[in-house]
Amino acid sequence: MPSRDFARHSWLMILRFNDCTLDIEAHEFRNGEAVVPLEPQVFDLLTLFAKNPDALIDRDRIIDEIWDGRAVSEAAVSSRINALRRAVGDDGQRQEVLRTVPRRGFRFLPEVQSDQTSPDATASAPKAQAESTQSIRMTLSRDGTRIAYAENGSGPPLLRAGHFLTHLELDWQSPVWRPILDELGQNFSLVRYDQRSTGLSEPAPASLSLEDLTDDLEAVADAAGLDRFPIFAASQGVPVAVAFAARHPERVTKLALYGGYAQGRSRRGTPEEAENAQAIVSIIRQGWGRRGGAFAQAFSTLYMPGATAEQLTHMTEMQLASATPEAAVALRLAVDDFDVSDLLPEVQAPTLILHQ
Repeated sequence: MPSRDFARHSWLMILRFNDCTLDIEAHEFRNGEAVVPLEPQVFDLLTLFAKNPDALIDRDRIIDEIWDGRAVSEAAVSSRINALRRAVGDDGQRQEVLRTVPRRGFRFLPEVQSDQTSPDATASAPKAQAESTQSIRMTLSRDGTRIAYAENGSGPPLLRAGHFLTHLELDWQSPVWRPILDELGQNFSLVRYDQRSTGLSEPAPASLSLEDLTDDLEAVADAAGLDRFPIFAASQGVPVAVAFAARHPERVTKLALYGGYAQGRSRRGTPEEAENAQAIVSIIRQGWGRRGGAFAQAFSTLYMPGATAEQLTHMTEMQLASATPEAAVALRLAVDDFDVSDLLPEVQAPTLILHQ
């Protein structure tokens, strides 16, 4: 299957400066021996500067290359600049790595060395990936939406469909998500992704349709080089997995579906379900990201009744990291309208269905 991963090039590049290493292919940044997680825009910004040492780069070029020319606020640019400086051990006062040229732009000061190798030279090398590490990459969906995906573990492939409340970097330190990532990684090469509008993926895609989310799953599978593979899906990821399995029965070997549905709440045709759908959207609007707010309380009652205080605190903090309140509402409305009931007869893969 051809990959849509735009981070892959004919040559693989590693950039080195000071005591830092920027591995563009692996989407990994190290300061000394420590791997420093970077959000995709911060990583892309650092790559832009490191590829152009000592060049004066103005804000117009930053916006053009990092945000594809979209309108962004000065605060958004400053936030990414500050995150970059923190990652390389710099700050706005010292400016030993990135210097601000008033009213002109920025200049990257260190001397940069680059290592380039042909992918053919490494194609036959085994992929060494410790169970305690993950690699994060980006790919493009069919409509051009940027989708972040991650790989960890070892063994045969397993793809986890995207769902609510994920952030690839923060999940790795999460008391909620990390245990299952480690468990799955003991037996599988796990591939997972942040669905569009959430986590490290495109924050404001043009569409949240079922077809587009199914395209996202396909783009991740292609970018990760998966041919035939099982899918684990939960919640709103279930209809996406079903749609993909119906679209590509030759690629899906098994399905494990947990707490999912074939018809979203707004499609089930009962007044009670319609009221529930409206209630969930309302509490998201009122309490998204607020500790002790309506959404946090409803989420813990419905989905994590036995959660520890640490887990509940994390999931509240995860809300704003995963999506803005507006994006969360838009996504909730979209998934409530999903309906794959007509596609169920087309699914050929053996399927395990789990519900609490």
